[in-house]
Amino acid sequence: MKLDKSNIYAYGDSMKENKNDKEFSRGMVVVAHPDDAEYGSSGTVARLIREGWEFVYVMCTDGSKGSSEPGMTQSKLSKIRKQEQIDAGKVLGLKDIVFLDYEDSCLTPSLDLRRDIAREIRRHRPDIVICQYPMRNLDGSWGVGHPDHIAAGEATLSAIFPTARDRLTFPELIEAGLEPHKVAEAWIFSHPDPDLWIDVSDHIETSIDALMKHVSQLPVNDREVVSKRMKDLRREKAKGKGMQYTESFKKIPFGR
Repeated sequence: MKLDKSNIYAYGDSMKENKNDKEFSRGMVVVAHPDDAEYGSSGTVARLIREGWEFVYVMCTDGSKGSSEPGMTQSKLSKIRKQEQIDAGKVLGLKDIVFLDYEDSCLTPSLDLRRDIAREIRRHRPDIVICQYPMRNLDGSWGVGHPDHIAAGEATLSAIFPTARDRLTFPELIEAGLEPHKVAEAWIFSHPDPDLWIDVSDHIETSIDALMKHVSQLPVNDREVVSKRMKDLRREKAKGKGMQYTESFKKIPFGR
């Protein structure tokens, strides 16, 4: 069977869609927690930054619940995880990291969250926004999906369309000098039916280096163990694609 490479790309031969042959150059990743982006899309981010893109992360929650350590407090954990994300961002070369500081494990796709994400989209004006899958996966493979991930995905897609685009929605953003912005595409990771594969073979080590900064969230602080897990997942996604390691997404175009 002939391999269809139309959606198996590398930025260099495909990012000219929807912009009259002007290449995309700005990306944003919106996720629920510090470390979500490292697990889901950091190889892609590392690759695109190396190829000249600017990337901004938006963290929806304060990460204050992800610990079973006796004596740990929400305040202390939030500070630890914020610094871990900053350190991971330095590995990747992020332009900025925005912390919205909603309470961990209590996130909902509220109008406030939608407005706050839309604010950052208008401020940073990304071509591509990467986000989490906004639905429960009930296929029985593992768990049912974290409610914060679902909320972050739903709020992000609603912020992209129509909120960031529409001048009359949240007029306080206009008053703050933040003009409407049309995102060209959303890339959703952890989607059960991806149609976009990014070759991250040359950037997998950078992805692992970034994840290793999230020490508080690693079940074992052992690079060999973490590396095996990351590579196994990306090797599985790459099967039949002619690449060693890939990250996969559902691409949603907005036809700007």
